[in-house]
Amino acid sequence: MRTWDELVSADEARRRFAAAWMPRVRHEEVRTHEALNRVLALAVHSPEDLPPFRRSLMDGFACRAADIAAAPTSLRLVDDIAMGAAALVPVGAGEAARIPTGGMLPEGADVVVPIEQADASAVEVRILVALTSGRHLIERGEDVRAGSELLPAGRLLRSPDVGALMGLGVLRVVVYALPVVGIVATGDEVVPADSTPGPGQVRDLNSYSLAAAAQSLGAVPRRWGIVPDDAEAIHAIARRALDACDLLVFSAGSSVGAKDLVAGVIQRLGSPGVLVHGVDIRPGKPTVFAVCDGKPVFGLPGQPVSVLNTFDQFVAPVIRRLLHLPDHVDTVTARLVQSVRSADGREDHVRVALESRDGELWATPILGVSAMITTMTRADGILVIPARAPGFEIGDPVPVRRIH
Repeated sequence: MRTWDELVSADEARRRFAAAWMPRVRHEEVRTHEALNRVLALAVHSPEDLPPFRRSLMDGFACRAADIAAAPTSLRLVDDIAMGAAALVPVGAGEAARIPTGGMLPEGADVVVPIEQADASAVEVRILVALTSGRHLIERGEDVRAGSELLPAGRLLRSPDVGALMGLGVLRVVVYALPVVGIVATGDEVVPADSTPGPGQVRDLNSYSLAAAAQSLGAVPRRWGIVPDDAEAIHAIARRALDACDLLVFSAGSSVGAKDLVAGVIQRLGSPGVLVHGVDIRPGKPTVFAVCDGKPVFGLPGQPVSVLNTFDQFVAPVIRRLLHLPDHVDTVTARLVQSVRSADGREDHVRVALESRDGELWATPILGVSAMITTMTRADGILVIPARAPGFEIGDPVPVRRIH
């Protein structure tokens, strides 16, 4: 009967993996309006000034600040500037032009007086306040100068970024390619989700939860179906999946039982192969870390909670690196509603529900074995009890990793 040769800490598993893997860089050009939440591979420089002309920030009257220094005073109206039209009539001494918000300032004007600070007739406007030069207008290029760097490489594009690029006529950008995550579900007992399970069978839920988790990070999941517990069948699918994807994840078959064949299959996929088999955490001990000819490969446990916990701990950071995003963990501090203990000294990952009480956040442990997926659906976060630590007491403030 096989057993565990070695269990390594989660940190040691990450260290071994990081020493063996370097992300491959892939770029692609996409349309800017479809680039939200993509990461720029190349910096973008502005092709032109923004704004491309002096613009009014108010509905009002464009004039010379020197003419209104002794306001109230009256000025002769020489033009009514239309939105989207060139301002062709210059403003001279004692003159003003009616102008809309966003309108082009006429030559000679250096200030805009808001409409509520003036009284106008068809031919004349009385300015009620004195304003200094430059008020209520934006100069050409004041926002962006032609040739200047608008967005640096490595920028995660947000909605204002997309708007700025489109406003400058930058219709395509070069971004890092989205990684394709291959997902292979294994197990003689696993049947498709649209099937009715027979005696001893269960529907596939892991490949769907893994695909959703990968998609939530911005990756492109690709499910390769359910493979029975047969080494050659698993290897055939795994070979095709690894060739077509940037990262490969197995669900189940990663432990040390007679039907647990994934570690052996992974070892055949490429060099250096398996780096870690067995991590000293709960849930998630039967986890495999590997690099096969430059591509990351993970064998995750088959229990629904274990597979999601190990994905979040080990696979998600790798996907973020492939996406060229910083590894971000959303952590909050909450007080424990009840004491929690680590049963066997392993690093223990405890599901908790969060609630606010009188302005303070409280965490209630959700008890249940790792086969119970509803312990995850009811959870808002994960509390980690460090290895060999006894646990936490009721009322203790503890860090909770949010589940998104």
